[in-house]
Amino acid sequence: MGLAPWWQCRHMPVRDVAWFPSTRTTGDYTEVMPVVSVRFSSESVYQRLKANASARRQAISSLAERLIDEGLRMDNHPAIVFRDGPTGRRPALAGGPEIIDVIGAIVGGDVPVDQRRTRVAELMAISVAQVDASLAYYADYTAEIDAALAERARVADEAEAAWRRRQALLET
Repeated sequence: MGLAPWWQCRHMPVRDVAWFPSTRTTGDYTEVMPVVSVRFSSESVYQRLKANASARRQAISSLAERLIDEGLRMDNHPAIVFRDGPTGRRPALAGGPEIIDVIGAIVGGDVPVDQRRTRVAELMAISVAQVDASLAYYADYTAEIDAALAERARVADEAEAAWRRRQALLET
């Protein structure tokens, strides 16, 4: 059985619902986004999603998209969870540090490449398997983690520059 068009999906199971495009005009261009109609088999799941979105002052579809994305990432990387923080949601090892911290410690540096995994495991009090899980996640989301590392370095540089300006004022 093929997928039904969206207008015929009122009483169909989710697996039989086709996605249909939606457009959003932003400035000088129009962006086409896939739209999926989802029917929940449990009213309580929908109510929890709705309550959670309301509490976060977020659209239901935005929250659902985030949860689906994180769920798919966690399905592919079982040792990874997502945590709220001052800069938003971030991937972390379950019961351990954030992925960016592990990757920041393992990439570069003066430790020989063949010793980096064990050295980071020792320094961060995690297992080599957790270091490997972090590296696996990094391999799939390299650009995202690299951007976060670059942003962290930029913020640190700005904080240091501000501290140096304050110190200079004290020395005059």
